[in-house]
Amino acid sequence: MSLNRRRFLEDSLALGAAASLPLGAVLAQESATSKSKGDKINVCVVGANSRGGEHIRGFSNNPDSIVYAIVDVDQRVGEAKAALIEKEYKHRPKVYTDLREAYADKNIDVVSIATPNHWHSLAAIWAIQAGKDVYVEKPVSHNVVEGRRLVEAARKYNKIVQCGTQSRSNPGMREAIKYIHDGHLGEVKLARGLCYKPRNSIGPKSNYEPPSTVNFDLWMGPAQLAPVTRKQFHYDWHWQWDYGNGDLGNQGIHQMDIARWALNENSIGDSVMSYGGRFGYEDAGETANTQVCFHGFGDKRLIFEVRGLKTDAYMGAKVGVIVYGSEADMVIPSYSSATVFSKDGKEIKQFKGGGDQNHYNNFIEAFKARDMSKLNAEILEGHLSSALCHVGNISYRLGSLKSLEGLEAQLAGDAEGLETTKRFAEHLKANNVDLSGDKIQVGPSLKILPNETFTGPWSEEANALLTRDYRAPFLLPTTENL
Repeated sequence: MSLNRRRFLEDSLALGAAASLPLGAVLAQESATSKSKGDKINVCVVGANSRGGEHIRGFSNNPDSIVYAIVDVDQRVGEAKAALIEKEYKHRPKVYTDLREAYADKNIDVVSIATPNHWHSLAAIWAIQAGKDVYVEKPVSHNVVEGRRLVEAARKYNKIVQCGTQSRSNPGMREAIKYIHDGHLGEVKLARGLCYKPRNSIGPKSNYEPPSTVNFDLWMGPAQLAPVTRKQFHYDWHWQWDYGNGDLGNQGIHQMDIARWALNENSIGDSVMSYGGRFGYEDAGETANTQVCFHGFGDKRLIFEVRGLKTDAYMGAKVGVIVYGSEADMVIPSYSSATVFSKDGKEIKQFKGGGDQNHYNNFIEAFKARDMSKLNAEILEGHLSSALCHVGNISYRLGSLKSLEGLEAQLAGDAEGLETTKRFAEHLKANNVDLSGDKIQVGPSLKILPNETFTGPWSEEANALLTRDYRAPFLLPTTENL
């Protein structure tokens, strides 16, 4: 699998709607810098369903911005959201089905993206090339290569690009991470991310018709055309590889980001290994609902656990992060709070304070200042944390079925790995999952180079999964053609 080398402009012009798309560095520098004092910042929300509703509220509730337009490939959703905005905020936004038509509107200053994952990077890159600043939901990419390409686009066009990991703007979280970085936990070598979030079956795999109000070609975008095999069209794409990244890249990206932040690491690490499976039911879902990832950063480690079946909290957290220090530990059970414990379990300190609005406000502040350094979750941070999820999934997808004993043999000598695996097996047993025989998909241990590619055994197969085959005209620009 390799990047398609066709030029983005040529492919975009293949559709009439793209013919007027303003591209190039000159137009990219034009956008919001010319706003007059007191003018509202015009925001276009792309993907108005589900999380997109939060984007609408976030930018509508900031006094300096207004939702000027919305884009949704589901006409029913787009019109319904426009009606809600008109009712609540006393103005009706423009409604588009094709984001390229919206991007051609020079009145739009900011594009805020809440589409399915497989559209995140391409929608953001096209917006940047059209002269817009961007707020893009997590994960910022569907694969590693397109996430790095998004960073390159932001740098080339000098754009303000924020990732939707809102914990980074919450005062309680910022203070807690500063406490760690200031050395109050002692030496920190391990962080554990938890995504203990029960998910039900999404129903049997079959062929279903997409909603009649959906432009299916535009919904598929860069993915290859294929039948809809899930009953619920919206949202359940999260559990299919062509569109989503499982809960590791859905909910888990938040905790992955906090864990990497706590470790103060600014790369995707030097090694990864993952195992798990989709246990408890057979359905149209493809991604793991129970998964463990081990990420290496030299002498530091990030362990991530996904549990989609009923489970108890671990050390007081279900969807959170545990940071282990030589002097004390920190439990982060939410997006905005944390508690420090001594090694004998006594509470030392608490941190609190949050609210999603902080993150939208931070983006608008950076936009007005034309200063990306003011962003709390600048796109590079979003890329690195998203890529950690992707490489974990790559190891998992390259795995083969093994027994619990075989997995334990592969982890021989790894005390933390074996302890995590013991709890993994106990959790599945408690949910009546029979692990006898070869039922755990165990991925290889992969070595990662600083240039975000793999080396050594399995590197050819792993490097192929760093990207995807893009469907024309929804092609990822090469570095040279950004």
